[in-house]
Amino acid sequence: MSLETLSENRSFGGTQGVYRHRSQATGTDMTFGLFLPEEAQHGRVPVLWYLSGLTCTHENAMTKAAAQEWCAEAGIAIVFPDTSPRGDDVADDEAYDLGKGAGFYVNATQDPWKPHFQMWHYVVHELPELLSDNFAIDRDAMGITGHSMGGHGALTIAMTHPERYRSVSAFAPIANPTESDWGRKQLTAYLGDDRAAWRAHDSTVLMTERGYPGEILIDQGSSDQFLDLLKPESLAHAMMARRQPGQFRMQPGYDHSYFFVQSFMADHVMWHAERLI
Repeated sequence: MSLETLSENRSFGGTQGVYRHRSQATGTDMTFGLFLPEEAQHGRVPVLWYLSGLTCTHENAMTKAAAQEWCAEAGIAIVFPDTSPRGDDVADDEAYDLGKGAGFYVNATQDPWKPHFQMWHYVVHELPELLSDNFAIDRDAMGITGHSMGGHGALTIAMTHPERYRSVSAFAPIANPTESDWGRKQLTAYLGDDRAAWRAHDSTVLMTERGYPGEILIDQGSSDQFLDLLKPESLAHAMMARRQPGQFRMQPGYDHSYFFVQSFMADHVMWHAERLI
């Protein structure tokens, strides 16, 4: 796959790049951000995947999450994929929570979404292969995190493929989408009416059925304006019932914004670094 460099900027001794390539998974051009620490000039480095939330592109977390400083300190890379396919021929919806910017990290099986909305395959398979072929990242030392819809994606992907991801965390994840309006609408559109197909994309269900072999870190703001949609209590209860190792932290006064993400980004980066290095 050919790779086009859109920009590269010096950042905390490393390089923050933005790149574009033609994706076989989505059938579209896809753009992603990648920060490489200085250590990548001398060999392969661990990589942290950051999956963004509804309405975001690769750029939101890249510019707002304040991750580069901490990744440079830890000596790990961080990649910011887009949240959906883009292009004039890509299906969309007038609502912000379906279509472009709202891929939900699933492989759609229903029209009109099926031809392009293959975000699970893109994030789990295609983009990691592209990165390892073109950059000094170590595919045997990968962690994954995300915010909101991206937290949902990070948790479900890690619990489904624990052999690929040595660490996992999440910021305010959509924790029980099969029982939320942030989930039932999108899973019906992308996967159809069979609720059995939805279960693979619900972190509360996956926690109940299989859990994760390592520890999990989750931060949730107590003043998050979307608590009723996120349903953090469902996942917290499932973690307790399974006796899942890890931490579920309710942070007093924090909302759903990137100010919340910034406030705890250092904790998350160092959490992953301890498990990847």
